[in-house]
Amino acid sequence: MVKLFTSDVGAAWLLTELDPENQNIAFGLCDLGLGHPELGSVAIAEIEGICGPMGVPVERDLHFTPKQTLSEYAKAPRVAGRIVT
Repeated sequence: MVKLFTSDVGAAWLLTELDPENQNIAFGLCDLGLGHPELGSVAIAEIEGICGPMGVPVERDLHFTPKQTLSEYAKAPRVAGRIVT
């Protein structure tokens, strides 16, 4: 599992796998910072193209170590309205 995030808009992704037939498609928990995180597929190229209002690109959280399964992480946003790691 890898965590990607934007520091200036609160978007975050917990990605667990790549599509074996299309390495540009990943699956995981996606939160665009709007309060409605959801499980689904996302294009890596789209994530790479995101910049927040201050021009900050998406970063990988190098200090993130998963402590739960993806399904456990998916439960918390229903209450908090965002990904909680």
